[in-house]
Amino acid sequence: MEILDVVDENGNPTGETVERTVAHKTGVRHRTSHVWVVRKNNGSMEILLQKRSKNKDSHPGCLDCSSAGHIPAGVDFIPSAIRELKEELGIDANENEFVYCGQTVGKRTNVFYGEEFIDNQVSNIYYIERNMEADKFDIQKEELESVVWMKYDDVVFMVENNTIPNCIKMEELEMLGKKIK
Repeated sequence: MEILDVVDENGNPTGETVERTVAHKTGVRHRTSHVWVVRKNNGSMEILLQKRSKNKDSHPGCLDCSSAGHIPAGVDFIPSAIRELKEELGIDANENEFVYCGQTVGKRTNVFYGEEFIDNQVSNIYYIERNMEADKFDIQKEELESVVWMKYDDVVFMVENNTIPNCIKMEELEMLGKKIK
């Protein structure tokens, strides 16, 4: 059972907590951290995308940012991002490596497996640099199926035109682009 802090529109804990599944059933605002892993390759900026496991409770089988996760109650954005990178991709990172791109606040409602799923999140967006081949990441098979490097500009085109199954927010890609281009 994951316990999350209930937060205000700025991501500040209100003092209340909520269980993760309840947050997504009722639309309670909570925090997540999203990390984009980037590298320069042949003069182009590439970003690492993860393909979410088909068993995920939301957006199964979709391409997503490199690493993302709900922030447990009492934990801050960066420590949570460090933990998620290690768990999902096998990346050891320290807080000095994270470059802050911005914050998104939003509420989206979808249906997965016949159930309404309400994502009401305050997300801090970061990037870190890693120059390693996709097959060198130690991926957590319960969370994701695979990872792939793609040129930043190609991902923007595919997300804008919805040519790939994804759950990537264009707003995040734009924040990232301002920092890495």
